Amino acid sequence: MIIFAGMKAFQLKEKPLKVMIHVISWILIFSFPIMFDEWGNKYDMHHILRNGLTPLCSLLTFYINYLYLIPQLLFKGYSQRFLFLNALLVLCTGSIIFYGNTTLSTILAADLPHRLPPPPHFKHKWFFFGKDLLMMIFVVCLSTAIKVNIRWRKMEERLIEMEKQKTDAELKNLKNQLNPHFLLNTLNNIYALISFNREKAQESVLELSKLLRYALYENLSSEVLLSKELEFINNYISLMRIRLSKSVKVNVKLDAGPRPLQIAPLLFISLIENAFKHGISPTEDCFIDISVMGHEDGKITCEITNSYFPKNIKDKSGSGIGLDQVQQRLELSYSNQYQWTKGATNNHTTYTSLLTIQSHEL
Repeated sequence: MIIFAGMKAFQLKEKPLKVMIHVISWILIFSFPIMFDEWGNKYDMHHILRNGLTPLCSLLTFYINYLYLIPQLLFKGYSQRFLFLNALLVLCTGSIIFYGNTTLSTILAADLPHRLPPPPHFKHKWFFFGKDLLMMIFVVCLSTAIKVNIRWRKMEERLIEMEKQKTDAELKNLKNQLNPHFLLNTLNNIYALISFNREKAQESVLELSKLLRYALYENLSSEVLLSKELEFINNYISLMRIRLSKSVKVNVKLDAGPRPLQIAPLLFISLIENAFKHGISPTEDCFIDISVMGHEDGKITCEITNSYFPKNIKDKSGSGIGLDQVQQRLELSYSNQYQWTKGATNNHTTYTSLLTIQSHEL
């Protein structure tokens, strides 16, 4: 009953290809004795039993382990019970093979004495019995190795899936943090405009609505077209220009490249926010150079250079979490596929950020 119940569960759970491999393998094993037997032998029930006894016992030993003993005992920590029952199983099947073949050989030798060897002599019987036991031990080891390998692969697949789910959850969390961070910075800019130029403030609200539409809907995807991301960046820079004085020079170069490339949404916006936050002074001339380019080899470069006026500790605008989020998202989405150098140069008067990413093509 256990075997048939196990076989039913096996057929339901295993993939059809695996079932087919099992069936074909056992057909070949049962066919080997017939294939290598002498041609012209008259096959009756005695011949069939003699040639099929070893494969049949091997099949029973294999599936009793494969379907019951290994998953119900070995995998649940009952190793001693598993070894004891296998010892009994090997002893029983080995005895069946030995005494069954001895009996059948005796019967067949009476009919075909010139073709079939006589039963093993008494002094050699332990050698043949030991051979049959070793055969069954090999079958037990084979079934255990296959089952353990299958379990190990399933555990690996489960771990990979769990890691993927964890990564997706972390990315989603970072995106959810990014929207409020981006919105807060933009609202701070609009708030500053209201006090001295209401018309520009109204224009900023209109531009902000375009940005939020992209941030809310395109941000749901893991990747977007670089051309769409550059359009969003251009709209954001246009919004930032509204509040800038003539002393700030902003140079922008955006090019999606010769072929369609994909990029994680809103990945560069924190870098650009950082440039506007630390690159502008109300009293001195300053500049911001922004270049985002797609290349023929599939790489995307984002190079930003700006005058550097670091904020003091009391300035809480943006909370300072943008660059940390960029680093985390790069590690999660483009691990070992990016290079990022950043820092202040020219006696801390200029800040440069150069990010190169190997993009995913469509």
